[in-house]
Amino acid sequence: MDVEKIINDINSLEPVSQVENKVMEIISKQDSTINEIVDIIKYDQAMTANLLRICNSALFGLSKEIVSIKQAVAYLGIDKVASLVMVGKHGKNFEKAHSGYDLEDGALWRYSVSSALIAQDLAEKRQVENVAMLFTSALLKDIGKVVLNTYMHDAFNQVQAKVQNENLTFIEAEKAVLGIDHAELGAMVAENWNFNQATVDIIKYHHNPDQAAPDDLTLPIIYLADSICMMIGIGVGADGLAYRYHQDIVDRLNFSDIDLQLTIAEFWEKLKSIEELVQLSGGN
Repeated sequence: MDVEKIINDINSLEPVSQVENKVMEIISKQDSTINEIVDIIKYDQAMTANLLRICNSALFGLSKEIVSIKQAVAYLGIDKVASLVMVGKHGKNFEKAHSGYDLEDGALWRYSVSSALIAQDLAEKRQVENVAMLFTSALLKDIGKVVLNTYMHDAFNQVQAKVQNENLTFIEAEKAVLGIDHAELGAMVAENWNFNQATVDIIKYHHNPDQAAPDDLTLPIIYLADSICMMIGIGVGADGLAYRYHQDIVDRLNFSDIDLQLTIAEFWEKLKSIEELVQLSGGN
């Protein structure tokens, strides 16, 4: 397989805008403020209109109309605004069917959003810093599949044969057949879009959480969120069950069964809410 050609196909993705990059830069700082977010978004007319439309929708039922972007950001909060910016903008990359991975229309988008919402909840429960960055990393961690999808059509049988006959995980078989795997390619996408190194590393190692430093909880959180999605049947395409489970990594987070049950219970309402918000903003 021509790996160079695959890498060049990164350019076929819907690019990240300057506004998105600036939003990512701001939320990566621990002391980011509402005014900093407002100063970036206010120059994007479409984004401003979408956020005002969302705040004034029947979904929130506010008694007083929100008329400025500053009011909208103050009401929604920095994390939610950042999440909406990233979810809405990247819908075009994820929304179509990815039959190379046996994922129907919208399945990869829904899985990516679900993983991001669960990761956000787990990070908040563990009071991990930079929750918005974690959300974005979880959302984009499978962007490599969007590029590799075309190549997987022809390589699928070979990949599956290696999984079944050589005891390889799907990502190991993917690399053996295609010369590159979706996590590695996704990290290249993130680098190409000038994302911070933490996001690049999370995307690159999201199936190999043992690469995390002993005191780093971000990669284990992303990994656990991914595992929960598969457990509840979201995003289980051709590769969904062909991965090794790292119990020791999950144990680092010290979540009880009740903690995880609560996360799953709360997740469904959050997913419904974000889907409604994205539809209101003109996204997926």
